[in-house]
Amino acid sequence: MKVIGFGDNIVDRFLDRGVMYPGGNCVNFAVLARRLGLESAYLGVFGSDPLGAFVRSAIEAEGVDVSKCQTRQGPNGVTEIKVIDGDRVFLGWNEGGVTISQPFILGPEHRSYLATAALVHSSVYSSSEDQLPSVRAAGPLVSFDYSWEPERRTDSYLRRTAPFVDLALLSLGDAPLRAVEDELARVTGSGASLAVATRGAAGAVLYDGERFLTQGAAPTDAQRFADTMGCGDAFVTGLVVSLLQSGWARDSPPTADTLRPALAFAAESAAEQCYVEAAFGHGRPVAAATRI
Repeated sequence: MKVIGFGDNIVDRFLDRGVMYPGGNCVNFAVLARRLGLESAYLGVFGSDPLGAFVRSAIEAEGVDVSKCQTRQGPNGVTEIKVIDGDRVFLGWNEGGVTISQPFILGPEHRSYLATAALVHSSVYSSSEDQLPSVRAAGPLVSFDYSWEPERRTDSYLRRTAPFVDLALLSLGDAPLRAVEDELARVTGSGASLAVATRGAAGAVLYDGERFLTQGAAPTDAQRFADTMGCGDAFVTGLVVSLLQSGWARDSPPTADTLRPALAFAAESAAEQCYVEAAFGHGRPVAAATRI
């Protein structure tokens, strides 16, 4: 069984550690799915600078196929981060580098490649919105991370994306439960088949158009804690892997009997991610962090 992460990649530069790590929502999905035993690939654009080469080499080292990726003249995406009390704090970024300024445009050969996957995952940071109809038409299930910004969930943005999404992921932090349920209903009402919201320590809520299912956060060991980088990505990856392994397909939607254990596995995956430095390790020291 194969999955593909389609879209963003980035370098996360931790100023407090003096270390940079590979990352990006779609890269993290591909790497974490591979670690969970699935065949996986990443499809995206790397910058022509050393940061682009760094990210690509780390992905390849994880056994993820990057053979269809493109390298374009210009900077790779990079963010600056500090960890405060175990939580990541974003200080700035270069607007995603070539991922955003020169996004990946699917051609016929890429759509044939996507057709080999059971699911393709993308995100709001990938400039892939206009490509979603082509991704879905290729045949795989589509998951899409809407992240946390309200401007990524306006009615117009949802009309543009949700009809082509089988699983929508939202990060709603400490929003009240009723507000979370209303937002999930709005996303599915716009066309997404399933919508799930992560709520940090409050766990997660999933809506399948008929029922709301809640999942508590799995416990973590404070002595092993590294940071929260990639926890949301680990959650959605665990959810996707569990659902696919239980037989999820577009003509075979998951039932409550498969959704509940999938949510539990997703919560455990997110908890385990807390023990990993950054998204999936591969840290490299930086002599001096040049501010963006």
